[in-house]
Amino acid sequence: MPDSKGTSAQALRHSLSQGLRQLGWQRLAVAALLLALALFTALRSWDLPLLSNAENALYDVRAAGFAPRADTDKRIVLVVYTDDTNRKTGQISPVDRTVLAEALAQIEGMGAKGIGIDILLDSAQDDDPLLQAALRGMTTPVYLAFASNRTNPEAITWEQEQDLRRYLAAVRTETTRPASILLVTDNDGAARRWPRHYAGLPPLLSEALTAGTPDAAPQFSSFTGPIRYRLPSAKDRPVFEKIPIDLLADPATAPLVAETIRGRYVLIGGDFADFDQFDTPFTRTGLSPDPRGGHSRMIGVEIHASMLAQLLDKALPRSVPGWAQTLGAAFAVLLGMATAAARARPWQLALGVAAQLLAFAAFPFLVARAGFDTLGFPAVGWPAGWLIAYVAVSAALRAINAAQREFAQGALGKYLPRSVASEILRNPERLRLHGEKREIFCLFSDLEGFTKLTHAVEPEMIARLLNEYLDKLSAVVLEHGGTLDKFVGDAVVAFWGAPIAYPDDGARVVKAAIAMYQAGEEFRRQAPAGVPPIGRTRVGVHFGEAIVGNFGGDGRIQYTALGDAMNTAARLESANKPLDTTILVSREAMERCGADSSDAYGFRPMGTVSLRGRATPVEVFEPVPGGAPETRTLAEALVAAHAAGDRAGVQALTARITAEGHKDPALANLARRLAELDDGESYVLG
Repeated sequence: MPDSKGTSAQALRHSLSQGLRQLGWQRLAVAALLLALALFTALRSWDLPLLSNAENALYDVRAAGFAPRADTDKRIVLVVYTDDTNRKTGQISPVDRTVLAEALAQIEGMGAKGIGIDILLDSAQDDDPLLQAALRGMTTPVYLAFASNRTNPEAITWEQEQDLRRYLAAVRTETTRPASILLVTDNDGAARRWPRHYAGLPPLLSEALTAGTPDAAPQFSSFTGPIRYRLPSAKDRPVFEKIPIDLLADPATAPLVAETIRGRYVLIGGDFADFDQFDTPFTRTGLSPDPRGGHSRMIGVEIHASMLAQLLDKALPRSVPGWAQTLGAAFAVLLGMATAAARARPWQLALGVAAQLLAFAAFPFLVARAGFDTLGFPAVGWPAGWLIAYVAVSAALRAINAAQREFAQGALGKYLPRSVASEILRNPERLRLHGEKREIFCLFSDLEGFTKLTHAVEPEMIARLLNEYLDKLSAVVLEHGGTLDKFVGDAVVAFWGAPIAYPDDGARVVKAAIAMYQAGEEFRRQAPAGVPPIGRTRVGVHFGEAIVGNFGGDGRIQYTALGDAMNTAARLESANKPLDTTILVSREAMERCGADSSDAYGFRPMGTVSLRGRATPVEVFEPVPGGAPETRTLAEALVAAHAAGDRAGVQALTARITAEGHKDPALANLARRLAELDDGESYVLG
């Protein structure tokens, strides 16, 4: 018993090999490049123009949607310069350093855990001695802002960096040190991720403040993932309290906020409407970290506070493994290819595509909800890779289908009637490209004496004559709805009933046989001068079971029929010569042609013959144009008398045929054969 799985795999390999050849190496190369682009896009969408913007936007939706809600953080407090502070001091840029010195003096005695100053002291001011003295006298750890031109050229020039280095060197002590205030933004200007750690830069402000304390989190030393932004859980309480610096600098009002400072990390920076403002994931979504609503952008010191709070909470998100993202990208591309190659109805395909796109859209949100870091997760890359793969395979399949259709149009037009070819092109499944059993009408024709003719005429003339002859007979087959199987020298092989069967196939095949004989006679009459006499065209027709399908090579459709029915038709064609007939039709075919005496032809029996290679004798009939009632009657009487064992009747009919001088070789041949055979015996052909 054949292995169905092995057969299916072999058929799949065959179809794939044939499709690749039909695609051609140029289109194959383009398809391969598109598939490579699909995989690259699925993996690297965060680095690609346009797609990176879409990835950022979708990440912002996820980050804002899953942002944790928090009450006011009791570990961190912001001390800020405001526009009101600048108006009071009369100094905007750089900010008033006397106020900073006075604020530091007040904080020193309030028990703060540490102080981070997010203000660049990069240019000399008149009040620098006061601030420098305050910084050198601090016992509370103080970390001063540092930025380099190499890592942050937009914010500081090389000359400013040198001034900053000199200033920091002048105030550096065991408790006053520099810290990096570097913040990074993506290509759309939003701050979403922790900055990388550059050689030559001091620790980040949040890490510097906690270094050497129980709050330290070494796992953040190489972290470049997302900043965890939080939203206020109450409408009247912000995530981080903000104290105006001038309120803290004034000895009269400083005690009012002493409890807010005690035991907390204090971050000092500017809170101005048009300076040091950053977009965050909240900006795109319209959410605001301020419970009172309003501006959705964040000041730089507030971003540092968010990073510090994340570090204090040890809130390091789980990362999606690189191998999982690679596997997901490959799966998305393969899914796009499979969807394009799927043979489904339009509504099924549309439903499948919609379900896949919905899954692509939902999956990143499910990953984020599970607590994984989705900054860098290809939420757009996977569906984009899917789409490119879908387009690549669809285009390749269209090219293959076009090649197959073009080939089919050429091949079917030569071997099938136009109506059948059109039906198959509309519904290719009608042309089964594997073997199947069908009951068909088989026809064989042959040109009498053609082999001798090839020895008597020049090859060029033989080729011309043969092509003309086969053209005539092929046209007859196609005109009567038959399928041309093959040419074997001067022989034409055809069948009716496959790939599409019609109720009147029997009538068509007999009419075609008569028309082929008549076309052969016309061909004989029109033979060029000098060509020896050409013999008659002989035809055999049989109805039976055969295996039909594609038994040819990969390069062309070889739709043919195999089996006993075809062999019997071939033997009947050969039987015309010893029986002196031109067309022989088996009883199986005759009974299914729907003809009677009122048709343009009738059948007369030509006895029963035993064919070589066939155990069962075959009753044969010859179609007679116009019905020929007299010859039909004589033939029927002869066969009936012989079948009944009426020897006298056979002899009487034979004598009548001879006396009346019928010029009918086939009828005379029948009489002679029946006279020589025993009652009911079939004539054995050599």
